[in-house]
Amino acid sequence: MKYRKLGETDLQLSAIAFGAWAAGGWMWGGSDENDAIKAILAGFDEGMTSIDTAPIYGQGHSEIIVGKAIKNLSRDKVQVLTKFGMRWDLTQGDFGFKSKNNAGEDIDIYKYAGRESIIKECEDSLRRLGTDYIDLYQIHWPDVTTPIHETFEAVSRLIKDGKVRYAGVCNYNLEQMQEAEKTLNIASNQVAYSMLRRAVDQTIVPYVLEKHKGILAYSPLERGLLTGKIKENHHFNEGDHRAGLPFYQKENLVKVNRFLSIIEPIAKEKDASLGQLVLSWTIEQPGITVALAGARNAEQAVQNAKAADINLSIEEIDFINKEVVKLNLK
Repeated sequence: MKYRKLGETDLQLSAIAFGAWAAGGWMWGGSDENDAIKAILAGFDEGMTSIDTAPIYGQGHSEIIVGKAIKNLSRDKVQVLTKFGMRWDLTQGDFGFKSKNNAGEDIDIYKYAGRESIIKECEDSLRRLGTDYIDLYQIHWPDVTTPIHETFEAVSRLIKDGKVRYAGVCNYNLEQMQEAEKTLNIASNQVAYSMLRRAVDQTIVPYVLEKHKGILAYSPLERGLLTGKIKENHHFNEGDHRAGLPFYQKENLVKVNRFLSIIEPIAKEKDASLGQLVLSWTIEQPGITVALAGARNAEQAVQNAKAADINLSIEEIDFINKEVVKLNLK
């Protein structure tokens, strides 16, 4: 495993981190708790010491699973990354979308990052995670109803109280990052980033390189699409959000799988899977500190972790980049 210093903090994160969204079951067609715990622990044994979760993932369920997984680990050997600012238990802030919880009940999701809400969310997360501090506390999505300075004044208080070590953002654009920085030093931005989605290369990446911040890339496998296992006739479980995503429509599936067949020889040459090749490519991109990779079982977690051991040459990265440019997805 490779380890990366997150921005100007003293956090050393595993270059491949465990993404615990699917572990919570919500929007992924359910999950098996025991398998999820085994996956986290198997990843840890392979050096995947950083775990990213959020309260909204299963409405607390993902954090509970992470807490159960890490309870017998040495706390200073694991980095717990969680989030705040998505509430399903109140109607305040910026309405996000309608959803269903793991029990199939209707819920409304609000983006809300008001001062008192953040303090409450932090206490709830600490309890579910079974820890007394969070290594990186990230706002999950921008909340247009709350001034950014109010949000990060609250996080600053949590840092002073020792409940949070460092602050991060997720899905913030450049202007929002700069605004947040006026109140508190921001360690990182967690953004969607994959071979198919590289818009931040033009905006966020230059900024973090200049200001010595980190980027946590989520969905580097584009929710499983870049593993090569999703074919045109793939059947999704009920409640799996991927079925309606543009990348998963038939025309795009054909194009993506054609692209994967072109880069697959590189993976075979390195005795690696396509998914491992994609993760290795991701952590070699400028500005990317960590790639988050989810796993439903121990075997998937081990395979994800081993992706950090693959070494790509400059020529191989250039070849992949040129093929990526040729993709023309609808």
